[in-house]
Amino acid sequence: MDLVLGTQALFSDDVEYRSLRLSVVDEQHRFGVLQRLALSRKGPVPDLLMMTATPIPRTLALTVFGDLSVSAIHTMPPGRKGVVTHLTKAGNEAKVYDFVRRLLAAGRQAYFVYPLIGESERLELKNAVAMEKRLCEEIYPEFKVGLIHSRLKEEEKRAVMESFSKGELAVLVATSVVEVGVDVPNAAAMVVEHAERFGLAALHQLRGRVGRGTEQSYCFLVYSEEVTDDAKSRLKAMLGTNDGFALAEEDLRIRGPGEIAGTAQSGYLRLSIADPIRDALVLEQARAEAFAMLEADPGLLYPRNAPIRDVLARANPFGDAPGS
Repeated sequence: MDLVLGTQALFSDDVEYRSLRLSVVDEQHRFGVLQRLALSRKGPVPDLLMMTATPIPRTLALTVFGDLSVSAIHTMPPGRKGVVTHLTKAGNEAKVYDFVRRLLAAGRQAYFVYPLIGESERLELKNAVAMEKRLCEEIYPEFKVGLIHSRLKEEEKRAVMESFSKGELAVLVATSVVEVGVDVPNAAAMVVEHAERFGLAALHQLRGRVGRGTEQSYCFLVYSEEVTDDAKSRLKAMLGTNDGFALAEEDLRIRGPGEIAGTAQSGYLRLSIADPIRDALVLEQARAEAFAMLEADPGLLYPRNAPIRDVLARANPFGDAPGS
């Protein structure tokens, strides 16, 4: 085979490749550092292309430090409109439900997403199972409502998604399982309840489930009374932009870049002087100059590069070549 498409099974231990040259990882934010590293160990180091609407903070940091290059698509596909986002405080859901009812009456469809599958003994949060029943019996009795979550059998999940895709279901109640891989152009509303419980990447991906047709679509983020400062920042960021890369930069500011040489994908990186966000332009310039310097003088042997060579020698007692 020349081309293989699959899930994480493609980089499991017992899979071997004759000559792997290119790995393309879609929805990069869904994979861990070690999972992506496993691909690079399948023979000679292959070229790696990672795609996502919302880069994780560590990935964004690596672009600054020189391990990754970035290509960004900032334009919408032809004919599409940006999703209109609204923030709604818990207790005002009735207004959201009424707005969505008008969309449903016009023949459009809607998602309702919850952080929990079922009732929790520890958390007093709305859950998908209970809300599916309420939406079906009390709020939208005139429309067909479906439910999907990770505990359903694959056949059940597939049947529900096919019904929603065909327009047989007006409302799909779900957990974050609909975050990726769902494309229903007729879906016009995404309602995320307890939105403060979701990360920026998840919120942006959920919002991306609507607005996939030519008609205007809407995203409602319903948040609780008590929210942390970080949660407020995430919600404000969602309200302020539809740009996934801008949201990733905000996520970097809120969560930190994680470990550059480790596996943590968030957490704070302490540098003596530079700040990866504030000094992004300077860091990019320094990166470009460093690459140009190493290309022209891989061993840093030119007299003008002697000070840098001396600093690296003191910082690297193992004596590896500077370019390594």
